[in-house]
Amino acid sequence: MTAEYRVAVAGCGAMANEWIGYALKRQDVEIVALVDIRLEAAEAMAGKYGLNAATYTDIKQAIEETGANLVFDVTIPSSHYHIAATALELGCNVFSEKPLAESLEQCSRIAAIAKRTGRSHAVMQNRRYDPRIRSLKELIEAGTIGRTGYTGASFFLAPHFGGFRDAMDSPLLLDMAIHTFDQARFITGADPVTVYCQEFNPPGSWYAGNAAAVCIFEMSDGSVFCYQGSWCAEGAPTSWEAAWRVQGEKGAVLWDGTGMPYAEVIQDSGDDVQFLRKYERTQGAEVLMEETFHHGCLREMFQAVSEQRPAETDCRDNIYSMAMVFGALESARTGRKLEIADLLSQSGGELRQKLESV
Repeated sequence: MTAEYRVAVAGCGAMANEWIGYALKRQDVEIVALVDIRLEAAEAMAGKYGLNAATYTDIKQAIEETGANLVFDVTIPSSHYHIAATALELGCNVFSEKPLAESLEQCSRIAAIAKRTGRSHAVMQNRRYDPRIRSLKELIEAGTIGRTGYTGASFFLAPHFGGFRDAMDSPLLLDMAIHTFDQARFITGADPVTVYCQEFNPPGSWYAGNAAAVCIFEMSDGSVFCYQGSWCAEGAPTSWEAAWRVQGEKGAVLWDGTGMPYAEVIQDSGDDVQFLRKYERTQGAEVLMEETFHHGCLREMFQAVSEQRPAETDCRDNIYSMAMVFGALESARTGRKLEIADLLSQSGGELRQKLESV
């Protein structure tokens, strides 16, 4: 019997193992093609998992010859537009590693093709599928701290990758910040309106480009999101999920990215003239998820296709997270505060209209 989802995996590097491992757990999925610019990489992946899948160097040929109806795009960012456009035009749905594309213009084109073809294109934003961030979001949505006005994320790590990241112009903003920016949108439920960013390369950095940045975003709910980060910060590292503070009118929610989030809220004493008030602590509730991180995101992507609805990380939503990245880069380059709507209008007028209607 033919599987419901006939998958062509584009990109057979290390990350593809995560995607293939999940696919092999599903009875409704058959991997029918493995595609890589190095044919030997595709052949090696087929051998590793004992897959009876054809191997190719060209995604168009792979789809046409195998009848694939779903593409896993696990290629490098510069290939994402080509893979997405080709697959969508051939009638496939696409699940893609981040980032959506290499430029905001390409992001807009992918969103337009997905809309025109009626196909699904969703992006891997695996940090949304961490039970702890879901717990944090529940604290906020329950009104625990009242209306929020400020969200702050601190990201300080010192990974010595070597290779292409060390030579990038903006390694932190281009390669990593998309995770934290998308987390901020998920936590607040708001989209970016303006951005001001200062990017720099601190003393002791081994990166050729700017490895640190401070960004201030005004969000569509009237709150402010502040990001401070460095990828060459030796000592006292944060988690990869960042350290968070969400400040509301009645208190604050904190999460160090490692343990469980908690809130500290004004203790009702009946005395409004206290100089410093006392606070009550509320622990975030455990959130049960059948799948987490990569597998959790993939599960949601499949469920969205099955239910014929946009995925939580659909390309037409994810473009706002990408706009935060490209907006921060442009603000740092020009030294001025930017309107995100103006940035989006250069890549797609429809996106600007949506943002201005918020």
